[in-house]
Amino acid sequence: MPAPSRARGLPGWALALPIALLTLIPVAAVIGAALSPQPEVWDHLIRHVLPRVTANTALLMLLVGLGVLCVGVPLAWLTALCVFPGQRFFAWALMLPLAFPAYVLAFVQMGLFEFAGPVQSRLRDWFGSSAWFPEIRGSLWGTVLVLTMAFYPYVYLLTRNAFVTQGRRALEAARMLGESAPRAFWRVSVPMARPWIVGGLALAWMETLADFGAVAVFNYDTFTTALYKAWFDLHNLGAAAQLAALLVLLVLVMAAAEQRSQRGRSYQVASSHCQPIVLRGWHRWVAFGACALVFAASFAIPIVQLVLWSLSTWREELEPRYWDFARNTVLLAVGTAFIATTLSLVLAGVRRRHADRITAWVVRLAVIGYAVPGVVLAVGVFIPIAWLDNLLIAWLRPLGFEGFQILKGSVATMLLALSARFLAVAYHASDSAMQRITRSQEETARTLGLGSWGLLRRLYLPLLRGGLLTAFLMVMVDVMKEMPITLMTRSFGWDTLAVRVFQLTTESMWENAAVPALAIVAVGLLPVVLIFQRAERIQGA
Repeated sequence: MPAPSRARGLPGWALALPIALLTLIPVAAVIGAALSPQPEVWDHLIRHVLPRVTANTALLMLLVGLGVLCVGVPLAWLTALCVFPGQRFFAWALMLPLAFPAYVLAFVQMGLFEFAGPVQSRLRDWFGSSAWFPEIRGSLWGTVLVLTMAFYPYVYLLTRNAFVTQGRRALEAARMLGESAPRAFWRVSVPMARPWIVGGLALAWMETLADFGAVAVFNYDTFTTALYKAWFDLHNLGAAAQLAALLVLLVLVMAAAEQRSQRGRSYQVASSHCQPIVLRGWHRWVAFGACALVFAASFAIPIVQLVLWSLSTWREELEPRYWDFARNTVLLAVGTAFIATTLSLVLAGVRRRHADRITAWVVRLAVIGYAVPGVVLAVGVFIPIAWLDNLLIAWLRPLGFEGFQILKGSVATMLLALSARFLAVAYHASDSAMQRITRSQEETARTLGLGSWGLLRRLYLPLLRGGLLTAFLMVMVDVMKEMPITLMTRSFGWDTLAVRVFQLTTESMWENAAVPALAIVAVGLLPVVLIFQRAERIQGA
């Protein structure tokens, strides 16, 4: 997108830097807090917090990583290269758990498997006791199971695309050299798909590291829950900032690993003459059973349970306050989507007009917010906003202003934090659409006498309409599912559907939380459909 004529002489990085500051200022605020440590805070953290949360977080990431690999990679291979009953259905259905926020899946599983839940109640009816059933609240195994079911689609989706582009030629060559089918899979298909597998694993790890809602439901302490408790339970912003700085360091390491994994990706389009592997006998039913089991555990059973709970509580939940929650949710979602989409269009245009390395780095910095956990951005936004608030109050007090806050807890603050978090989602959709506009189209429009604003109005916006709509919808849905930023930056009583779910689940009111959760999941299905359609276009190319 051409820049306005008055900005034509500015370098690209100067145009992108103000947008990048939206993310860089909160991250810098957190890092600045780490560079000026408080000895008493660190002494408390080292003695009572860090050993436990570090061990819990490391163990959780290790086990969830193993889980998403063991689930995502085999299912990706089966649905990409094999033919068995239900294969076409499972190819897209196994992506549906992406519609479930991890905290929704967590409270559904908690409601099903806790002592008073239907599973243990039925076991007591059958066997007289369920004392031998493992405790789910505060358990590692329950948290790992939920996060594995919530995040395996990242590995599944990327790995399936890799297997689709490989085709069968490499496997056929390995079989001709005497390798059995399982050995050919492990020695040929998996190594060729390793960059995609590592990329999906890095995404799953970053989501695990950033998760707050699911671990809070299970009462399993990690960095995110420790940060929340330090701020809201202990009222110690300094301790929260120190924990946030450590979490930023871990996230940057994970983001660097994910970027490194992408460098090794190279696409080899499968030949249209390669026939899929037709599974026969018991193999076909094992493949069907594996896919059906994962689909049932990650989507079918939770969605059915949410519907059943909603049918029994909707009259109680659909009170006037519920519509306030829905209104607040839509306000935040639409406002953030508009801001993020507009900024992403500017970034994509700057990146197109300025191909220098400095501009590319500034654009990358502008979109790192998606890799930063929401709890960290909440702390990082609160620190400069609180400082600015105090400054404004000091200026306005001589004029008779007696308030104690201006910006803290405001909708504007939440919009800024959410825009920083989800700008990357809008940018990738906008930039992909921008790349489809050729230089020849732009040159032809210029020969017709169109200036910079004419090009924007007559050429770019009409051609970018689909990409911008996709960006808007995906950001809107992500904001509707987001919990920690809204929970930690809102003013008292200003609740959304996600915050309502958190409030009800902290009181173990699983049935009452089903109505707002079901609304969030229903909206969350939209980006899953878009992702599947895009994957199908890549496969058909």
